[in-house]
Amino acid sequence: MSRSKLEYIWLDGYFPTQNMRSKTKIEENFSGKLEDCPIWSFDGSSTRQAEGGSSDCLLKPVAIYPDPARENGYLVMNEVLNPDGTPHASNGRATIDDDDNDFWFGFEQEYFIMDNQTLLPLGFPIGGYPAPQGLYYCSVGGKNTHGRELVERHADMCIAAGLNFEGINQEVACGQWEFQLFAKSAKQAGDELWVARYMLDRLTEDYGYYIEYHPKPLGKDMDWNGSGMHANFSNSTLRTCGSREVFEKICEAFRPVVKEHIEVYGEFNDQRLTGKHETASIHDFSYGVSDRGASIRIPIITVERGWKGWLEDRRPASNGDPYKIASRIIKTVKSAKA
Repeated sequence: MSRSKLEYIWLDGYFPTQNMRSKTKIEENFSGKLEDCPIWSFDGSSTRQAEGGSSDCLLKPVAIYPDPARENGYLVMNEVLNPDGTPHASNGRATIDDDDNDFWFGFEQEYFIMDNQTLLPLGFPIGGYPAPQGLYYCSVGGKNTHGRELVERHADMCIAAGLNFEGINQEVACGQWEFQLFAKSAKQAGDELWVARYMLDRLTEDYGYYIEYHPKPLGKDMDWNGSGMHANFSNSTLRTCGSREVFEKICEAFRPVVKEHIEVYGEFNDQRLTGKHETASIHDFSYGVSDRGASIRIPIITVERGWKGWLEDRRPASNGDPYKIASRIIKTVKSAKA
C-alpha cells in the first residue's frame, strides 16, 4: 500500500495582495490524477475568507503536478469555494471568461531575492549600496551575479513538475531575477505561475532568504528598477489577422479602461509605473512597436511576421494575481470585437 502527500495550495482573502496557503493531505493508493483529488476544506476565519461562527471554506482541485521535493508528492492548485459550492469572492480564477481556451498567456515574473538577516537584496552591503545598475542584467560571475544556485534549483524543479517553464535571467537590479512561463490557456497560465511561485518561496527556506514581490522594494525614489510581471497575450485574432489596423484597434480598447486594469495589476504599482526604468507612467496609456517605455509593447517579431503574433502589457506588477490580470485582459480584448 502506497501513501502519497498531496500539497493543497490556495490563495487567501487578504486584499489587495493575496498570499499562498497550503496544507498536506495524505492519500492511500493515489492515482496521481486530478479527478481523484477530493474536495477538501480549511478554516477560512484564519485566512480572512470566513467568520469564526461559520468558518469552513472548500478547496476545489483544478490542477495537479508532481512535487519534485517530495517522495510520492504532488502539488495541487485549488480554487476556493463557499460552502454551497459557489466561487468565493477571493476566487479570481473563476472570473476568467475563456472556456474555449482561445487566449494564450506568457508571464514574465520578476522578483528580488532577499536576505533574511539583512533584509536587503542579495549583493547589497549593510549600510550602503552596490555598484549602480547596468552590469547586473544577464550577468555572469560572482561580482555581479547573486543567487544563481537558488534560481537554478527552482528552474529544475519547475521543469521536473511539468510546468511550461520558458527561461530564467538575472534582471537589471542587483539581486533581481526573472522567470517566464507560457500556456495555451489563461487558467493554466495562472495555475502554473502560482505553483512556480509556491516552489520558489518554499525553496528559500533552505537558504535563509525570502522572495520579495513588491514592485518597488528599494523605494519609489531610488534609481533602481522595480519588478513587474509583463503579460504576453494573444487570441486567434492576434495570431492570424495579419493587420496593423486590427492590432491598433485592440490596443485602443485598453485606453478607456486604464483604471480597471490598474486596479487588478498589483498593489503599490504606482511606485513602479513612473515613466522611468522601462515603464510608462501610471497616469498615461500608450502603445508602440518594440517600445519598452509604453504601456503595451507590440513585439518586433509580431510585425516581422506580417502582424501575426501577440501583445505585451508591461503594466502588471510583480505581486499581481495572474488570474485577475488575465481575466481583465480577456474582457478588454473581447470588447474590441476586432
